[in-house]
Amino acid sequence: MAGDERGTEELRRMIGQSSRIVFFGGAGMSTESGLPDFRSAHGLYRRAEGKSYEEMLSIDYFENHPKEFWRFYRDVMLYPDAKPNAGHYALARLERRGKLKAVVTQNIDGLHQDAGSQTVFELHGTVLRNPCLTCGTVYDLAYVIGQEGTPRCVCGGLLRPDIMFYGEQLDSGVLDHAIRAIAGCDLLIVGGTSLTVYPAAGLLNYRRGAKLVLINREETAYDRQADLVIHQSIAHVLEDAVGEQEQDQDEGE
Repeated sequence: MAGDERGTEELRRMIGQSSRIVFFGGAGMSTESGLPDFRSAHGLYRRAEGKSYEEMLSIDYFENHPKEFWRFYRDVMLYPDAKPNAGHYALARLERRGKLKAVVTQNIDGLHQDAGSQTVFELHGTVLRNPCLTCGTVYDLAYVIGQEGTPRCVCGGLLRPDIMFYGEQLDSGVLDHAIRAIAGCDLLIVGGTSLTVYPAAGLLNYRRGAKLVLINREETAYDRQADLVIHQSIAHVLEDAVGEQEQDQDEGE
């Protein structure tokens, strides 16, 4: 367990000794890009009328109140101007070097892909895809934002965001890919998540002898199981650890 500069130096060393790294991230990865976590954003929503965050993001609420859902969703969940932060870019660089084999994320904003990551398993889906429930045509985020009221397909069908609602199961294909990636890694870096949301948090149990690094501003229930714990900004830690590692590699060539 370590913190401050020593923690970053240790992570740098562990990255240098690893060849099959997987990153597993949560909301903290996106909040450092200026996005609020959705529970906080819901607290600012003025039309909730006593409904909880979980209720308004449930499949039952979407199916029974699509107009109200889309109003809430646009106000709270969509941040089209958000940009990747230094941590996103650091992970993309690590992948290009062949060390990072996959990103497993609970976020739905697509910022990992925007930064250049190629192998990304989105456990909770993405706001970037919006399929028609009638014909299956998929629309992008710009189309949804440009619609007034409840967005519909040209066929007249209702659109839904390609996210996992409360009351739905994780996509089995995505989950299987995530499990395989974690089971095959030699270093699992977990960042920006309190590890309280299941079944996603349970993915840590699939690592087979891999070193575990936790980067989160607050303590988690898994801290005692980790080989390294850093309670700092995940973006800055990843930028420093990965950036310095690249510099060392360049100097050695």
